[in-house]
Amino acid sequence: MRHYLLLSILSLFFSFSAKAQTFQQPNVVFFLVDDLGWTDLGAFGSKFYETPNLDRLARSGIKFTQAYTASPVCSPTRASIMTGKYPSKMYNTDWFGAPQPDEIEGHWTKNKPLKPAHYEPNLALEEITLGEAFKQAGYVTFFAGKWHLGEKESHWPEHQGFDINKGGNSKGAPSTGNKYFSPYENPRLENGPDGEYLPERLAMETSNFIQENRKKPFFAMLSFYSVHTPLMTTKELEGKYLAKRASMGLEDKFEPEHANQNRITQAHAIYAGMVEAMDQAVGKVLDELEKQGLMENTIILFFSDNGGLSTAEGSPTSNLPLRAGKGWLYEGGIRVPMIMSWKGQIPEGKEISTPVISNDFLPTLLDLIGNQNILETISNLDGKSLKNWILNPESAKDREPLFWHYPHYGNQGGNPGSVIREGDWKLIYFYESGKSELYNLKNDLGERQNLASSEPELVQALRNKLFNWLVNSKAAFPRPNHQASNPSK
Repeated sequence: MRHYLLLSILSLFFSFSAKAQTFQQPNVVFFLVDDLGWTDLGAFGSKFYETPNLDRLARSGIKFTQAYTASPVCSPTRASIMTGKYPSKMYNTDWFGAPQPDEIEGHWTKNKPLKPAHYEPNLALEEITLGEAFKQAGYVTFFAGKWHLGEKESHWPEHQGFDINKGGNSKGAPSTGNKYFSPYENPRLENGPDGEYLPERLAMETSNFIQENRKKPFFAMLSFYSVHTPLMTTKELEGKYLAKRASMGLEDKFEPEHANQNRITQAHAIYAGMVEAMDQAVGKVLDELEKQGLMENTIILFFSDNGGLSTAEGSPTSNLPLRAGKGWLYEGGIRVPMIMSWKGQIPEGKEISTPVISNDFLPTLLDLIGNQNILETISNLDGKSLKNWILNPESAKDREPLFWHYPHYGNQGGNPGSVIREGDWKLIYFYESGKSELYNLKNDLGERQNLASSEPELVQALRNKLFNWLVNSKAAFPRPNHQASNPSK
């Protein structure tokens, strides 16, 4: 009898233990890359750059082929990721450090017809961030790499919900010390051995965090400075891609894009080395998750903060078949690679072609970890949870319109504008001219055929929806530049 009771107790113990493991909160690892273009991964079509680790991740989960950033430049997208809101609502509409309207006198935009809209150069502390939401859910939170969401130190990661900050500060690129190589002279990252490469170091810091916190639920964000300028890679990788470029017979080729030239070939050896080094760093973190036996209990998300740099500042990559790149409201500036994986929970080798946007990440991740109650405390969310689509990709279907508002001149050549995408239709409104461009993305992915003149009723309907959204979100607009001499467009 005692033997039977003992077996029963043990059976109940193991049953409860198994249920506890089943309902254990999953970890989250979020890889965010800077300036990575839509076709910069092998899994998304690149024949020149080599990304075996991310290609493996794509095979293990879901590729999102119409994933969008909330802005064609970095800080606004990062603000949307952190809050689940459109940047226009928070007035975080330009990269933090860009000139304000009253600061353009000595800037290259001083004679432009418009003054850019005012923007806030800090993510407001009142906003609930991903870091703060995960802390509320009982997670240990970690941030490594590029932050660029606060000109003030009081707005850096450790004040926005992250227990650990390795490298996040006000800068949008590694511009101090030896830049991508140690000594970094970064106020939130100790210098490593001379010559240490930054993406490798950030991967090491992330892996160490995972190892030390493997028995706790954790949220780790590895936010690469790569592949942003300055263009710097190791001699080994540069030599590899110079040889590959020659063997493939590649040349640098460009096409006109307004007043700029847009790269149409992926052939830049240093940039290719930066892409591969980023991929290697992702691989090290994935290997650490495997080593710790955490893959089945870890949600992995990979994304870029805007499209690839193709029209200025070295123009290192091509986003073809998409038009233009970073700083532009065409697809090349806002459509990026996105991958999600969760071993045993998310179907493998699937694709979702329904449009998604960076505002969706906060509600999606909180929904996936089972914390709807935290979501209910966040007001005015713009993103939607993608949980049902992720768990059942065949259920992904058309969604409500998506919007963009970039009331600034981009360093890469883009003009102030706003966008609505509804179904396959995309309308871009430009503030300088007051004119619209209309594209059907299903039939014209490269945005070569402006249909505005042939579809006037659709243009008017979409413009009405766009401006209703702008007014309701209390967006800031550019205004005439009366101080300009000989305004140039």
